[in-house]
Amino acid sequence: MTDLELIFSMLGEASTTEIVKTHNPEGFAQNQKAAKQGGAVAGNARRELESRTGKKVVSSDNYLPETKEKKELKKE
Repeated sequence: MTDLELIFSMLGEASTTEIVKTHNPEGFAQNQKAAKQGGAVAGNARRELESRTGKKVVSSDNYLPETKEKKELKKE
């Protein structure tokens, strides 16, 4: 991950944590809603940065190539 990818991921997690602490959701459905809200905070921030810089934060260039061992395991 690039620094920006990591930062936006952490922002989503921290936002979700604060929403949970504030609203005290109970059960899966309410926690899922809090997670989506936290992710939306990070997503909005990412889109704002992308619009101001004209560059994408997430790129396919950031991913490691598949290792030789994993390729061999898939064949078996």
